[in-house]
Amino acid sequence: MQLEDALRREIGRAVIGAEASIRALVIALVCRGHVLIQGVPGVGKTLLAKALARTLAGEFKRIQGTPDLMPTDIIGVPVFDESCGRFEFRPGPLFADIVLVDEINRAGPKTQSALLEAMEERQVSVEREVLALPADFLVIATQNPREFEGTYPLPESQLDRFMLRIDVSYPQRAAETAILARYGGLSNVPQDVLNGVGALERELLGQARQEADRVHVSAALGEYVLDIAAASRTHPRLSIGLSTRGALALLKSARVMAALRGSDFVAPDDVKDAAGWVMAHRLVLTPEAALEGLTDLDVVASLLADTAVPR
Repeated sequence: MQLEDALRREIGRAVIGAEASIRALVIALVCRGHVLIQGVPGVGKTLLAKALARTLAGEFKRIQGTPDLMPTDIIGVPVFDESCGRFEFRPGPLFADIVLVDEINRAGPKTQSALLEAMEERQVSVEREVLALPADFLVIATQNPREFEGTYPLPESQLDRFMLRIDVSYPQRAAETAILARYGGLSNVPQDVLNGVGALERELLGQARQEADRVHVSAALGEYVLDIAAASRTHPRLSIGLSTRGALALLKSARVMAALRGSDFVAPDDVKDAAGWVMAHRLVLTPEAALEGLTDLDVVASLLADTAVPR
């Protein structure tokens, strides 16, 4: 798929060692899904999100999550205009093609909830009016792990609206060596990192969506996805399993995975390859599982291992 090659080329000009993350971003772009990027501070989450926004070349706005951030700070607010004698709506940063919500879990629950309608329906309601957002409206959010001080866990309803969660960990030694070599000079300043990232050709995204639409999904493959979802809802270590929205996201992601490997049909391995990104953040562990040290990714691996694969 030419879209993935172009993204690897352009994002790679700024971000080193993010090949797996870029594949997940391709899936999100083709499926028009929102992305949650999780990891400890200083591993390039914000840089990855900003590099993606630069390649898409749409209107880009950034929101910094803080405890005092209010819903009106992101949606906008009606302001009285003395010249015309009426209130005029002043749109907030949410009215953009690509919105980066940096450290989303440092914003309070009230502000987090203000994103629910925007992410699901691509619209916001203000003063009994419904205002449309751009057709390809995309939220890229970053968050620190839950155990970090000063964070507010995202509610399950909002996590479910993120199509994918990308876990960004510490880079491999070779990648970190390259980072130090490229950016270790005293003359380097942060804003220069993105200077080499160029915009994609606009038709690449449309071509990628057409390729994914041509990929066949068999009835057996659909049943396989439903079997995984059903198993998650009865798993002894989960209090909340995969939603119907999550099952649909898994199927769509598998179609893109198949297109990326040049196939015209979806195979079970495509589902397995996408499952970690799509499922993990939607699953809620029981307190006993958390005490045992299990992670959501551990449970995803268990579900995939225990669910029969169609022939």
